[in-house]
Amino acid sequence: MSREIRIAPSILSADFGHLADEIAAVEAAGADWIHVDVMDGHFVPNITLGPVVVEAARRATDLPLDVHLMIEGPERYVGDFVKAGASTVGVHVETCPHLHRTVAQIRESGARACVVLNPATPVEMVRPVLADVDQVLVMSVDPGFGGQRFIEAVLPKIAELRRWIDAGGRDVDLEVDGGIAAGTVGRAAAAGANVFVAGNAVFTAADYAEAIGTLRAEAVAAA
Repeated sequence: MSREIRIAPSILSADFGHLADEIAAVEAAGADWIHVDVMDGHFVPNITLGPVVVEAARRATDLPLDVHLMIEGPERYVGDFVKAGASTVGVHVETCPHLHRTVAQIRESGARACVVLNPATPVEMVRPVLADVDQVLVMSVDPGFGGQRFIEAVLPKIAELRRWIDAGGRDVDLEVDGGIAAGTVGRAAAAGANVFVAGNAVFTAADYAEAIGTLRAEAVAAA
């Protein structure tokens, strides 16, 4: 099955003092999506942003907003983030005791539904809802902070998910987030991922277009 490669810069690494300008810059540089990391200081050891910032990001771009909820009780806030402009809402299987219900809630709110796995979480946790989601995100670092090293042990997990997705014949995006840069994006693409979240690899680069182009070229060559 042909897979469209997408690069999703994470605004966690952007200059928040000039957020609209940063989003416009990566859009002009060729970004496909904008990735938004939401952290609550409970599920992960950091606090970031909420629906108000998502709303500001939505005003700054027409690109899809890929909102990743690293929070406890995400079902309490799904509606708020969709109203703020989220195109996709990702929830961790580790935080959702009623995963089918939360996935249905996301879709009923009008957004694409994504389920997220931490590096040490068994891939089988996703299988019961694979027919009901639009996207699966595999974390290739333990979530909570940017700039971490890619965990190679997630590659077999990505490959297994790709086999399941292709066998089911559904159009499900397979995303990877954490330590994505030149050198790692190709390995993730070869394993089967088609969406790549990159923070530091884009926003610390002198030339955003060159950085995004390098990531895309390596992913396309390896896919």
